Amino acid sequence: MTGPVLRSHVIGCGSYLPENIVTNAELAAKVDTSDEWIRTRTGIRQRHIAAPGEKTSDLAVKAALAALANAGATADDIDMVVVATTTPDLTFPSVGTIVQRKLGMTRGFAFDVQAVCAGFIYAMSVADNFIKAGQAKSALVIGADTMSRILDWTDRTTCVLFGDGAGAVVLNAGEGGGTSEDRGVLNTVLFSDGRLHDLLYVDSGPSTNQSVGFIRMQGKEVFKHAVTNIAASVEASAAAAGVPVSAIDWFVPHQANQRILDGTAKKLKVDASRVVSTVALHGNTSAASVPLALSTAVADGRIQRGQLVLMEALGAGMTWGACLLRW
Repeated sequence: MTGPVLRSHVIGCGSYLPENIVTNAELAAKVDTSDEWIRTRTGIRQRHIAAPGEKTSDLAVKAALAALANAGATADDIDMVVVATTTPDLTFPSVGTIVQRKLGMTRGFAFDVQAVCAGFIYAMSVADNFIKAGQAKSALVIGADTMSRILDWTDRTTCVLFGDGAGAVVLNAGEGGGTSEDRGVLNTVLFSDGRLHDLLYVDSGPSTNQSVGFIRMQGKEVFKHAVTNIAASVEASAAAAGVPVSAIDWFVPHQANQRILDGTAKKLKVDASRVVSTVALHGNTSAASVPLALSTAVADGRIQRGQLVLMEALGAGMTWGACLLRW
């Protein structure tokens, strides 16, 4: 007989996208590409770009406020803030502590997690483990990135892919029976392989040459690893919960490329109608993409209480993982 266990309940979610929208046609006027070239290879039609002076923490705070409002909570109810980002305002302090200050929080603790596009899954794992360990009763988990700040706008293979945005969820400690019928996070599974560094990276950094650098990517190789590894992480998460992949109601993937979403669904034998896709409107917003997609599907009513939701992502490192929860 399994006794009561602590579970992390998602009680609210929210998102924010910068006002400035850049279409494929607008990009085609600046770089050697076309709307057709971008759409057929990625599924992306447009992306949001942060305004001059609009920082990652600004996006994160707006998403956090939306999530808190959705949860019927305030910053005073939060014990910890975890921000997943690869584009911080500053080398230090963390975006987490900047968000903490901007929200007016005078208690708890805050920090950042860096796993690039898989960052939100890693951040969910960290927050969930703090809650399960009894070290926090509530958490604000945010994915926020301004990827436009590290793009080489002359490189058509990368500059067309990324956008800016933020998404957030509020977690609260709750009790469950220790089965897959429990509400809340059922498990998180994380993986990485540092040998795959050269497939996707930024070519500079503070301790390398005191600069920020630009994104460099081997697209075909990333695609191959993405479909294989994401599918494997989904299967591992489902197996750990003791449920078949077919029992999962909604898949909320990292929004990198529509072809990756389609390829992963095909490998898992999952109908495309159960896969939440926002990549056409947002592009790849890195750590923000999973919570942005989640917020979209919650707001439009697709995700309902009691349903099984599987979030997954793959990022540079390479890092990847999945989070299975019952809404």
